[in-house]
Amino acid sequence: MAKQITRGKGNGTGAKQRVPGERLAKVQGSALWTSIFRPGSIFRKGYTDSPRNRSYVIMNSVLFHLHPVKVKRHAVKVSYTLCLGGLSFFLFIHLTVTGIFLMFFYRPTAAQAWNDISSLQTSVTFGLLVRNMHRWAAHLMVLSVFLHMARVFYHGAYKPPREFNWVIGIILLTLTLLLSFTGYLLPWDQLALWAVTVGTNMMGYTPVFGSQVRFVLLGGAEIGTDTLLRWYVLHVLMFPFFIVIFMAIHFWRVRKDGGISGPL
Repeated sequence: MAKQITRGKGNGTGAKQRVPGERLAKVQGSALWTSIFRPGSIFRKGYTDSPRNRSYVIMNSVLFHLHPVKVKRHAVKVSYTLCLGGLSFFLFIHLTVTGIFLMFFYRPTAAQAWNDISSLQTSVTFGLLVRNMHRWAAHLMVLSVFLHMARVFYHGAYKPPREFNWVIGIILLTLTLLLSFTGYLLPWDQLALWAVTVGTNMMGYTPVFGSQVRFVLLGGAEIGTDTLLRWYVLHVLMFPFFIVIFMAIHFWRVRKDGGISGPL
């Protein structure tokens, strides 16, 4: 044992081998790392292979563990959370169902979009009702997500170890606003045309690659059918896809970190 230590000191290889490991341990012990990767995930090491630790990893998985073992009594009171997170999730499901119904009667072309909206409100059974339900649910979702964020901030539930979930919540709020904005453009009336004009001009002032972003969003140099098609794809496919992913991570971290309660 003494000879092995002497060799390590003589050629310096022992110190060089320990430096990367120490740096990795320091990074894994930082507040940023521990806020993103919970203990027991595949990115955290130091657990021996045993039945208990295997079950521990499963319990920290978003795919396997869906229900918490226990929650605090005050955390389930309606007067404490106001059920704003659950209400936001319910409105998202409602928007998905009504949006699928509206997709059957809408064509994302400059020549047909407004006529399809008009026909939907006058000729389709329950078309006006479903469209109004979709529109008002979108407004309510923006309001409920904003109030949910305000409630979390007021109760200090964004503090460690929940700071990563607070960032996920901000991303979800941003996606909700983008989802609402893209849906506002789909009737392709005068309000939608001016909203596209103002929105793309604002994005065009982004430093370095602003003009490229504006060209991609417009589908060309000017507003046209390609513009409507691109915003339609963003509204019905891209933004809902990312919302579902971040929502699953958000719910998982709420259950694991206790996001509905105050700071630990």
